[in-house]
Amino acid sequence: MAWAIGYHSAYTTQPQGQERVSTYNVAVVGATGLVGQEFLKIAAQRRFPIKGLRLLASHRSVGRKMTVGEWAIEVEEATPRSFQGIDLAFFSATTEVSRELIPAAVKAGAVCIDDSAAWRMEPDVPLVVPEVNAEDLKEHRGIISIPNCPTTPLCQTLWPVHKVNPLKRIVVDTYQSVSGTGAAAVEELTEQTRQVMEGNSAQSHVYPHQIAFNLLPQVDVFLGSGYTKEEWKIINETRKIMHEPELAVSATCVRVPVYVGHSEAVHAEFSKAISPEDFTEMVHEAPGITVQDEPSVNLYPTPWSVAGRDDTYVGRIRQDASVGQTGIAFWLVSDNLRKGAALNAIQIAEELIVRNLM
Repeated sequence: MAWAIGYHSAYTTQPQGQERVSTYNVAVVGATGLVGQEFLKIAAQRRFPIKGLRLLASHRSVGRKMTVGEWAIEVEEATPRSFQGIDLAFFSATTEVSRELIPAAVKAGAVCIDDSAAWRMEPDVPLVVPEVNAEDLKEHRGIISIPNCPTTPLCQTLWPVHKVNPLKRIVVDTYQSVSGTGAAAVEELTEQTRQVMEGNSAQSHVYPHQIAFNLLPQVDVFLGSGYTKEEWKIINETRKIMHEPELAVSATCVRVPVYVGHSEAVHAEFSKAISPEDFTEMVHEAPGITVQDEPSVNLYPTPWSVAGRDDTYVGRIRQDASVGQTGIAFWLVSDNLRKGAALNAIQIAEELIVRNLM
């Protein structure tokens, strides 16, 4: 069967006399991965208007059946011929897969929303966090990139303040969970934890060192500058999303033994004086952000409490003692599989539909 029919959105049935909302044929590339599976959950939760659903992955997953709503859908191999009749293609695979398949998908008429680094810095490809730069979607030519998972909550949190008090400098240290690397890293953390608790040596395969009960100040490979590739992604993507090519940004990325949830310690310097109270008010009113900040009762976001939630959570808001009245230091946490990846992709698709950009 060419199409595996998924679920139908409740929005597809309208009262008599009202306009019927369109539904779409959707492909998910990387459907068996952590982000792909999260995408399918969120699409169902948000009743995304799917008419037909095609699940695509590498040849290793072909024939596997996945439950989506009330249907069991068989996974197909992702090839350049997989996109005939597809309206929207969500990619959560490697950069190499995106580079190979997305041109074919666009040629077949699909709008592609890509989670890889393949197209993020291409000048004619929008790099989008909907709460920040949804207007950039009108320039798309069939490909839209979503940012790296720590970049998204950083821009989302700083944007409402930057609009009224422009940023001068950002210093961010990230504490990134193993799910950002993929299912093999999640399994490695579990296995290493068992090995250590049993008194044995931990065996490392995914990471260069043991991750259980440890921290690794390296996410991705090192570059000649001494920064890692992940750190340069944050720097360059933040500048592109905010349309601030000269913005001073520095990042240090750390891998931590946490399953889900990226945390970030942020020091932001603004053009004018800003109080923690003013910062809190602006961030609190922004969409998709929850403030948890009450030191007297030890209230602040943690990855454990934020996992499975859609919002970006912000706390520990205080004046940055290193720069005085123009600086704010704060802590943020977001679910890297949701807002950092799958949710952001679905929100982009929803914006495309609302703006008639399909």
